[in-house]
Amino acid sequence: MTDETTTTEQAAAPEQAPSRRKVIGWGGAGLALGAAAAGGAAALVTRDGDATAPVADSGGAVPFHGAHQAGIATAVQDRLHFASFDVKTKDRDELIQLLKEWTRAAERMTAGAEVGEGAYGGLPEAPPDDTGEALGLKPSRLTLTIGFGPSLFDGRFGLKDKRPGALVELPKFPGDNLDPARSGGDLCVQACADDPQIAVHAIRNLARIGFGKVAVRWSQLGFGKTSSTTPDAQTPRNLFGFKDGTRNIAGTETERLAKHVWVSGKDAEGGAAWMDGGSYLVARRIRMNIETWDRTPLSEQEDIFGRDKKEGAPVGKAKEHDEPFLKAMKPTSHVRLAHPDSNNGATILRRGYSFTDGTDGLGRLDAGLFFLAYMKDVRTGFIPVQTSLASDALNEYIQHVGSALFAIPPGVRDKDDWWGRALFA
Repeated sequence: MTDETTTTEQAAAPEQAPSRRKVIGWGGAGLALGAAAAGGAAALVTRDGDATAPVADSGGAVPFHGAHQAGIATAVQDRLHFASFDVKTKDRDELIQLLKEWTRAAERMTAGAEVGEGAYGGLPEAPPDDTGEALGLKPSRLTLTIGFGPSLFDGRFGLKDKRPGALVELPKFPGDNLDPARSGGDLCVQACADDPQIAVHAIRNLARIGFGKVAVRWSQLGFGKTSSTTPDAQTPRNLFGFKDGTRNIAGTETERLAKHVWVSGKDAEGGAAWMDGGSYLVARRIRMNIETWDRTPLSEQEDIFGRDKKEGAPVGKAKEHDEPFLKAMKPTSHVRLAHPDSNNGATILRRGYSFTDGTDGLGRLDAGLFFLAYMKDVRTGFIPVQTSLASDALNEYIQHVGSALFAIPPGVRDKDDWWGRALFA
């Protein structure tokens, strides 16, 4: 957990949402895409420009194509289904074909369409192309973001020389208790949407398409966003009841995004040139000992975070976005240790989610934070911040139990492009 997102996203749908089949019938050119000027709030515009609505209320579609992948600086959706995959095939061409098929499926699902020929109406002797549980539902701002783990560059597919220097093995941090079954992976797909069924449908269909070539290594559902990439929006609360990450990069802060999130040409030299326009993702499953926390006095909770619980304001301040005075906080407070001023300016873009996965068998909830952070270079982003947090008073109440790092390639530019094309060129 640290205390620290693209341009304003555009969306498309009319006031009364069309069916998923009608959306694809219009095609990309049939929709006028735009964003509301006021407050950076995303909006949708119909073909005739006669109706607008806030995207969060519309269930609209987020454009799939662009210089960067959606789902990074995009306004954070309400739900998450994250999946890590092991590649089972040893055939490079087969892997490339899978990535192409995944790209085409992602284009359709994020637009609100069914995969392939759809969930019904095909040959009765064959399984349908789409599993069908999203029929009749809106796109719900679905974004699909793919990443490549360090293990993909182990030599199976001739990619050793293209492994970026920033795609390092994360060190073992103090207090880590990582479960290998919930860590790592060759590939990842992050599905975010405002409807959990839409996010689950997307991962399910990609896994189905990849059957025999890839297998799900681990996955995580998230039910509540804990970070915001929307300017001036209130920061969501984590399961400890606190706002954390109020200084997160906003999706409209192009300069901060360029400085801290997007890999540029000069950063992606040599064999890593394929990363130009991409980013790096750290995913950490953080177990929160909420039963212990719930018995902790309020004053101690606030000292641990360095914020008041009501407003989320830093110590001695009135509002959550007020500039913190770090020296007024205890030396072990979370905000003070995670702040860029305590870490030579290290800044990351957060878009994590809360989770609860039943119980641990000892009468306690298996709950916590699925931490997701994007950055230009993990060596100057996550690693120094997490190292600084070794003395964090919050560590008494949390434990990192899963971990993964992925290189996030640039966006898919057009209908002829596909996920990872530059890597395999």
